Amino acid sequence: MPRPRRSSPPSTAARERLWFGENLRRERVRQGLTLEDLAERSGITWSYISHLERGMRNVGIDNMSSLAAAVGKPLMELLAEPDPDDPSAE
Repeated sequence: MPRPRRSSPPSTAARERLWFGENLRRERVRQGLTLEDLAERSGITWSYISHLERGMRNVGIDNMSSLAAAVGKPLMELLAEPDPDDPSAE
């Protein structure tokens, strides 16, 4: 019988990708933007943004910069670990 796999902790890059998506979603929702609104502002498809927000896709620096500019936030702010006490957290 095969041994169950132990899940290893996510790499730093994987954590930061999740943080970026979570922070992007919080800011989008805080501003009352739909995925379609953000897609129009950033030039990135809404389906790709949706996948990014859920941590399901890798994202390049150019797209991160476009999305940060579209929500008016510094990129480094979107890459920071989310505050679990933030009232806008879902």
